[in-house]
Amino acid sequence: MPRYYFDLTDERGTALDEEGLELSSMRAVRAEAAKSVGDMARDAIISAPPAGARQRMEIGVRDAGGPVMQVTLSFAIETLRPPGRSGDH
Repeated sequence: MPRYYFDLTDERGTALDEEGLELSSMRAVRAEAAKSVGDMARDAIISAPPAGARQRMEIGVRDAGGPVMQVTLSFAIETLRPPGRSGDH
C-alpha cells in the first residue's frame, strides 16, 4: 500500500510530514486531505484576532514519487457587530 505525506502550510510556514499514512486509494487521500485542512481551518478560526482575519492554508500531498495533490483553502472572518450586543434596541 502506498504511503502518502501531508505537508501543512499556513502563514507561519510549512510543517513537513515525516511519518505519512498508508492509504489504499486517491479517494482515501482526498478524505485525509479534507480532514487535515478542516482541522487547520477550525484552529485558525478559533485563534483569529477579534477584528477578523484573512487566512490561506495548503495541504501538499506527496508520495515516494513526488507531489500528487494540493488542496488550498482561503477564508476571511469579518465581525459585523461587537459580541454581546443585539441589533434589537
